[in-house]
Amino acid sequence: MENLISLVNKIQRACTALGDHGEESALPTLWDSLPAIAVVGGQSSGKSSVLESIVGKDFLPRGAGIVTRRPLVLQLHKIDEGKEYAEFMHLPRKKFTDFAAVRKEISDETDRETGHTKQISSVPIHLSIFSPNVVNLTLVDLPGLTKVAIEGQPESIVQDIENMVRAFIEKPNCIILAISPANQDLATSDAIKISREVDPKGERTFGVLTKIDLMDKGTNAVDILEGKAYKLQFPWIGVVNRSQADINKSVDMIAARRREREYFQNSPEYSHLASRMGSEHLGKMLSKHLESVIKSRIPGLQSLVSKTIIDLEAELSRLGKPIAADAGGKLYTIMEICRAFDQNFKEHLDGVRPGGDKIYSVFDSQLPAALKRLQFDKHLSMENVRKLITEADGYQPHLIAPEQGYRRLIDSCLVSIKSPAEAAVDAVHSILKDLVHKAMSETTELKQYPTLRVEVGNAAIESLERLREESKKATLQLVDMECGYLTVEFFRKLPQDIEKGGNPTHSLFDRYNDSYLRRVGSTVLSYVNVTCASLRNSIPKSVVYCQVREAKRSLLDYFFTELGKKEVSIPTAKSPLPVANCNKMENGKSRQRMNSANNLSIRYICSRSNWLSCWMRIQQLCSVVPTLQSDWNCTGAHKKRSMLLPGRSSGE
Repeated sequence: MENLISLVNKIQRACTALGDHGEESALPTLWDSLPAIAVVGGQSSGKSSVLESIVGKDFLPRGAGIVTRRPLVLQLHKIDEGKEYAEFMHLPRKKFTDFAAVRKEISDETDRETGHTKQISSVPIHLSIFSPNVVNLTLVDLPGLTKVAIEGQPESIVQDIENMVRAFIEKPNCIILAISPANQDLATSDAIKISREVDPKGERTFGVLTKIDLMDKGTNAVDILEGKAYKLQFPWIGVVNRSQADINKSVDMIAARRREREYFQNSPEYSHLASRMGSEHLGKMLSKHLESVIKSRIPGLQSLVSKTIIDLEAELSRLGKPIAADAGGKLYTIMEICRAFDQNFKEHLDGVRPGGDKIYSVFDSQLPAALKRLQFDKHLSMENVRKLITEADGYQPHLIAPEQGYRRLIDSCLVSIKSPAEAAVDAVHSILKDLVHKAMSETTELKQYPTLRVEVGNAAIESLERLREESKKATLQLVDMECGYLTVEFFRKLPQDIEKGGNPTHSLFDRYNDSYLRRVGSTVLSYVNVTCASLRNSIPKSVVYCQVREAKRSLLDYFFTELGKKEVSIPTAKSPLPVANCNKMENGKSRQRMNSANNLSIRYICSRSNWLSCWMRIQQLCSVVPTLQSDWNCTGAHKKRSMLLPGRSSGE
């Protein structure tokens, strides 16, 4: 029967994923029908210590004021052996073996939902702990009841918390774990007060008495624990938790449990009750009771599932047949959404939306500034000019002009232009990536389909990467072309200019003097500056042609091609669970793409109303029915097997 608790855990997680938290909604709720144990208590009642004692780990946030600001659905899974670890539903592929990190993640996830304020939220956090030292159990830790709002909290916080707690525990399938401190008058207990209001007969309330060891000398809690002072249907359980000093000293749970057992066994007042006292007994008793309640609720749960499916399918049938049931329809729907995204991206480039102007600033400011910063003087120093000209001709000196020397000097200068050219390509690539992200966030349809959003985003970025490489190759070719063929007319004018200026020609004996070398360096610098001016105009043209224009024209072409190849594998409308079938596909990436298409085929009809949630809920409910039925049959309590929709696989 232990697997029944695990089954309910899966259903609760599915409900949370669908947005079903048991709140008022136009849709039927499954959460309210699932048995759960809600932990209720005032601040400083020892509620957190009780939970940590049951788990045997320090994992809950601590501090002054309201620490628990969201319900924490704590699912304990007993494993045969292995290392203890924890998993959060919002981080499905991450295992926590450090429970201090679990504590931090609870605080961080609370802040993500409520902000760094003192507000509360009814959206639960799901935490699963796997350990050989726990019992199979599910507990819902609710915010502690308080009487006064502290600084930073709204004045309504007291009533808000009470309303949240009441909304949880007033449900008939909720088991109440009322935590009360023994060193305070039971008549003032917040937990007893609110549980009495929703469960006046105490039929689903368990009383837990904490801080028994802190009672005044000469007093004891025997009357309460024996049910004489306040009677409940279930026996009261006393616990002795670690003190704050123990927590500060990092006293482990094993030692704390041993000390708790010894306290009750050796106490004259409580020794006759020792067998049913302590956190270990509390965990085992709650697990056994929860299993019993789940077993008794299965027939009603089965009926609710069947009725809900019938009602929601009737609603969906009135809306008409799904318009994207076949592969072609799904592909068309995906392409329409992609076109909307592509249009938003183009509008950014064309100036209809902001962002495209940043590309112009790369060409107008960044590239010219980078070219201006190039230090050609280093290449044209007297020593370097003399060295290259001397080495260029080898063992035979040049006769008229050191042509090879000129070429080597020019080449060494022009090669340095490649770095600014590459930087311009990378800067435009970065801007295009930002525009892709902006266009995705502005495309409403993509927000509804996160899997498709990831696929489209990845495809767009991959396309931009390809365009960047092509643009970089073409841009660097411009520099290589300038290096490979010099403009002869520039140098043919030099003798005429020299003659007009009256400068004498140099003999073979003074060609390497400083004046001559300076003239060579000056000539090379003039040519390089002319070439830089030319490249300053041609590099933007190359980048726009290879990157910007192509991104605007064919950003998702490759994605459409790949999608068209894989679309033939999408199950037809006759398949009862197309998403489940897609999960059997071997190729992981195509499975994601197919998953997107199948989700769209179901969701398209629901885009104008809440029918999306209805249909997704139907899928989840149908997958639960066979598992429930199987577990129920294992108990021998029910022999009749009825399936509303055969052929559907079980799963979370």
